[in-house]
Amino acid sequence: MKQNTLVGLLTFWRNWHFRQLLDLTAKMKFCSPWKSMGVSVTARLRDEEMEMTRMAVQFELEDLNMRPDPEPLLTEMIHKAAYRGNTVGLNRFCPMENITKIDRAVLHSYLQSYYTPERMVLAGVGVEHEHLVECAQKYLLGVQPTWHSTGAGDVDRSVAQYTGGIVKLERDMSSVSLGPTPIPELTHIMVGLESCSFLEEDFIPFAVLNMMMGGGGSFSAGGPGKGMFSRLYLNVLNRHHWMYNATSYHHSYEDTGLLCIHASADPKQVREMVEIITKEFVLMGGMVDAVELERAKTQLMSMLMMNLESRPVIFEDVGRQVLATHSRKLPHELCTLIRNVKPEDIKRVASQMLRGKPAVAALGDLSGLPTYEHVQAALASRSGCLPRTYRLFR
Repeated sequence: MKQNTLVGLLTFWRNWHFRQLLDLTAKMKFCSPWKSMGVSVTARLRDEEMEMTRMAVQFELEDLNMRPDPEPLLTEMIHKAAYRGNTVGLNRFCPMENITKIDRAVLHSYLQSYYTPERMVLAGVGVEHEHLVECAQKYLLGVQPTWHSTGAGDVDRSVAQYTGGIVKLERDMSSVSLGPTPIPELTHIMVGLESCSFLEEDFIPFAVLNMMMGGGGSFSAGGPGKGMFSRLYLNVLNRHHWMYNATSYHHSYEDTGLLCIHASADPKQVREMVEIITKEFVLMGGMVDAVELERAKTQLMSMLMMNLESRPVIFEDVGRQVLATHSRKLPHELCTLIRNVKPEDIKRVASQMLRGKPAVAALGDLSGLPTYEHVQAALASRSGCLPRTYRLFR
């Protein structure tokens, strides 16, 4: 499992000479004192800066729990359910009780372990390669950061272990409206299955499958490129008026991946909503229409090319690809891989995915939520239907 931090200073490039920029970047990265416009500034960690940062983190955590959009919290929960107690299943957001425990020593220990030259990539867009190398040699070689230590850093090289499971959070969602018009009280469910890492050949078929599922909110505006002909729109949102959201997500890492569907509905219809999701998962392993496959591939290539029209996105793409794979696939190479995806590839990766245990995250009023065993049984069946339940008394 590998996650990375991206530092971009493209906004400075328009106003400052590149040599000054890289010198500034090096001093900021290595926490060295530096001067700008006649004012002395230090990037070292001062006590008042630490306290201000703690307050900012605490505010962001409180804001996270009050947001009408539950997607960041659900994403955290689905990873916790899928990789219980390891790697990407660990907390991405700092637990409230840990804020006061993080001090200068903890941060320096983390930087000493992970901010090392062999774990860094210097990427440049719109600059000559020789000039970039010259400036890197001048301003970055031989610089010692404030957290430098002669001892070797303790780097966590754990491999992600998919476990599957369920994480539930009972919460009153009736008072999340930010304005005078109340937002309907909704229950949010996310169901996921293990896919593959971005280093595997099946990564592209999974990306096409995710685009083919598509989805969005029930109030999304239509139009070209909005995915209104994706499966979750045609089979779910267009047929079930009480569904507020049905969206497919694909999270991919160096050693694992997770394809999941997020759905929202009234708490009284949670069971029907979960059954609709499980049916859509089962249908992924069935026949794939040639027209919908071509549409998904065209949309994926269109989004890829449109995003790469922006220099900041190109910069991020170069840095992340080289850091993760030690090379970079050019846009036309990726488009060729996308074009080569066939219906049998989609069916193969979906069938393989359905053989694994599901991960389930649930947020809101969960009184009507089916058991984890029922969700697992539905995904293992041919129809995707939940097992029938019988009650003697109502």
